[in-house]
Amino acid sequence: MRLHRTLRLWNLIVIGMVIVQPTAPMGIYGVISNKGHGHVVTTILIAMIAMLFTAISYGRMARVYPSAGSAYTYVAQEMHSALGYVVGWGMVMDYLLNPLICTAFCAKAAMNIFPGLNYYVWILIFAAFFTWANLRGVKASAQLNEVLCVGMSIVVLLFLGSVVRFVWGVHHDPGFFTHPFYEPATFHPAAIFAGTSVAVLSYIGFDAVSTLSEEVENPRRNIMLATVMVCLIAGILSGVEVYAAQLVWGSKPFLSDQVESAFALVSRQAGGVILFQVINFTLLVANMGSGMGTQLAAGRLLYGMGRSNALPSAFFGAIEPKHRVPRNNILLVGFFALAGAGVLEFFADKLGGGAYEIGAQALNFGALISFMGVNAASAVYMWRHERRVNPLGLALPVLGFLICTFLWINLSRPALELGIVWMAVGISYGAIRTRGFRTKLVSFEVPSDEA
Repeated sequence: MRLHRTLRLWNLIVIGMVIVQPTAPMGIYGVISNKGHGHVVTTILIAMIAMLFTAISYGRMARVYPSAGSAYTYVAQEMHSALGYVVGWGMVMDYLLNPLICTAFCAKAAMNIFPGLNYYVWILIFAAFFTWANLRGVKASAQLNEVLCVGMSIVVLLFLGSVVRFVWGVHHDPGFFTHPFYEPATFHPAAIFAGTSVAVLSYIGFDAVSTLSEEVENPRRNIMLATVMVCLIAGILSGVEVYAAQLVWGSKPFLSDQVESAFALVSRQAGGVILFQVINFTLLVANMGSGMGTQLAAGRLLYGMGRSNALPSAFFGAIEPKHRVPRNNILLVGFFALAGAGVLEFFADKLGGGAYEIGAQALNFGALISFMGVNAASAVYMWRHERRVNPLGLALPVLGFLICTFLWINLSRPALELGIVWMAVGISYGAIRTRGFRTKLVSFEVPSDEA
């Protein structure tokens, strides 16, 4: 039995934008602004260039492996199974950190509405709620996601309208409209690259388009076009949003306990308390949906690893019979999100940032490893299998690899240290499990809903 090829190019673009979300840069705005000394729009656009190169590589590899759609698969098949394992272990880091940063963000957003409860109470509430919802088998439907996407788009328009009205009534100097791109007093290349390494988070999810290869009309053409278009649209939309925010806020830094609420604070300056609460509530709802979805996805990934005996199958490969969910894994991911959000926030002063800030950068550690792997796999495939190697075509994945590598190197020190420890543990485990990578490696494929 085969899947029906019913999705057209426009359907793929809409699905991609629903996954990326129109409000993608709003949550991470404060982190990028502090890292890039106010040059958020510049970092967003540089990140877009890196993601466009990577999107082309994803599209190319989806043609070759239409049923997989995984960075782990591309690297393992085209380069070496051990390198595929490294990329896959980076994917596990992403899956585990996503619920953590959503829990931390929701806690800070909820404190803006109900300030009587402190951060640690809120992370307990949200971690427990996400876990409870997933244990009951609750999953957001495609229709609900589309409704949320439309609602977020309306909120974006309200924000932009408020910014236009705000800027219209303010006296500004001749360089006012170019300062978001370049302000000499605060522009430093190292800060821009540090900000760009965080800005990549605004594009996370675009690669999901490649997983739909078997359900697309003319996948050889449409998968690449849709992946590139999603990156381009997300980049332009994100650039407009943060450009407008910078016109209101400028390059002023945000306090460490304000970074999660930074965009809401900008909205309050542009449109008052009502817009502040609208933006805050919208981002809270968006991150609640992401928190539940990413916790379930992480649980399913661990289930896939348990089912293939990569992890102890008695624990990780078990399915709860009533609701048909990997209960043990969902509980474990929920505990990890709660403990991680608490510990990282507790040591915020020593780490140079709170749980959301450090967690987001550490998540990009794994994401950039995956992007580097896909670009490398695309270049290797072209070199090995294409009869005539197009120099320009080969240059694109090579440039994508180099830019992603450069951004990876420019992650914050705490994120790099956490990521290196994670990778060291994973590589050691893989080496022991496979007798020095000589036997069959673990599978990092997320099982389908029917599995």
